[in-house]
Amino acid sequence: MSETPFDLTGRHALVTGASRGIGAAIARVLADHGAHVAVHYNTGETDARMVLEALTGVGHELVATDLSDLDQAARLPDVAADALGGLDIVVNNAGVFEHLPRAGTDPALWREAWERTLAINLTAPSLICDAAVPHLERAGGGHIVNVSSRGAVRGEPEAPAYGASKGGLNSLSGSLAIALAPRGIVVVSLAPAWVLTDMTRPHLDGPGGDAIRAQYPSGRLVTPEELAWTTLLVVSGRADSLSGAVLDLNGASHLR
Repeated sequence: MSETPFDLTGRHALVTGASRGIGAAIARVLADHGAHVAVHYNTGETDARMVLEALTGVGHELVATDLSDLDQAARLPDVAADALGGLDIVVNNAGVFEHLPRAGTDPALWREAWERTLAINLTAPSLICDAAVPHLERAGGGHIVNVSSRGAVRGEPEAPAYGASKGGLNSLSGSLAIALAPRGIVVVSLAPAWVLTDMTRPHLDGPGGDAIRAQYPSGRLVTPEELAWTTLLVVSGRADSLSGAVLDLNGASHLR
């Protein structure tokens, strides 16, 4: 383990959508700094197991849940706490992005995509937060990090359900930060722009890739590791006054 002021020894963390990309990077950084991590996945068991086996330390676990099943989502913190022996960090990272503009899309398909996106990106994290609170209180307090998006404030005209879900997630985080502060629970949103992952690479390498990169004054996209290190700061207990904040990680591609 590297020398660091961010010692998470004895902490227990649930990271949703941790089989690849942002979630995998967050799981690695938390484990590197001493946390026991529940690596959540839905269908990517092989990838999730590879992440698990590469984590520093011991006491990590796999947890499988389909977050579109809201009953399963509501049980996930209990499952993670049972597997790890406790829970005091929750990272709601899992989400879906569907390119489905409202104009020209069959209304039934659009509504189906809307409801699915809102369920996974907003309702499931809300239920996970609610179910996690008793565990965090038993631990003497804790931290919740909700991974939002630049699209929450910039808008997503080709994926309005995604933008709406992330805007709702920001609002939820602020509401929870106020409500849970007396219980010693810190809640923060991270709002990245395009993140360089396997999932985004087809878009970045496609015909629209140059236009995407042109949004960034530096020409450099956000990396999963940047989100992971920011998460580490948030959950470390060394910056708890961030509670209620929406932290923009977008390389000055959008200013509020």
